[in-house]
Amino acid sequence: MSDAPSRASSAPDISGAALDSTDESVEAHRAFDVDDAPGGVRSALEAVLMVVDEPVPELALAAALEVPVDDVRAHLRNLEQEYAADQRGFTLRDVAGGWRMYSRSEFAPVVEKFVLDGQQARLTQASLETLAVIAYRQPVARGRVSAVRGVNVDGVVRTLISRGLIEELSDPGEGGAVLYGTTPYFLQRMGLRSLDELPDLAPYLPDADLLDELNDEGRS
Repeated sequence: MSDAPSRASSAPDISGAALDSTDESVEAHRAFDVDDAPGGVRSALEAVLMVVDEPVPELALAAALEVPVDDVRAHLRNLEQEYAADQRGFTLRDVAGGWRMYSRSEFAPVVEKFVLDGQQARLTQASLETLAVIAYRQPVARGRVSAVRGVNVDGVVRTLISRGLIEELSDPGEGGAVLYGTTPYFLQRMGLRSLDELPDLAPYLPDADLLDELNDEGRS
């Protein structure tokens, strides 16, 4: 009989190597523990929120840090209160379904000057007025917006869509007219949680006779 080892005995044992590889992958995934980091969960939340460009839901933050959602929510509320009490130049807000850092409104003039000085990035008065009509009357057709403003708003509507502030809604209005409404990005830019937080327009509205006239024009 041959003294050559059998095929089974000569095959390399890879079971241990596979387990070792899996263990290394798990360890690499767990290499960062927020509890071991300076400042713990609070500082980890600040680090993440400093680099986001849109509001982040609590669930996403909890998943990234691998901590319970309730803990994340409590830390965020505490940070929000701490920033306000310390009169920081920035604040933490819960808007549009998530959390994000914002500069404090008191410093809007200097921030606006720094960001927009020499640029033509501001919305025109016509765009602001059209955006206000859509925000308060949505869902609203373009013809109704034109009636309220008394001018054609086609170009302005295209600008607002390109800026991501308004969008076409899926359900058409009467006669198949396209309806428009604001976007989550609008809430984010306005610092609002929902449209329910839009300020009351009553102090700025014209008298009842003019409102009736505008409504009649919109129906025609």
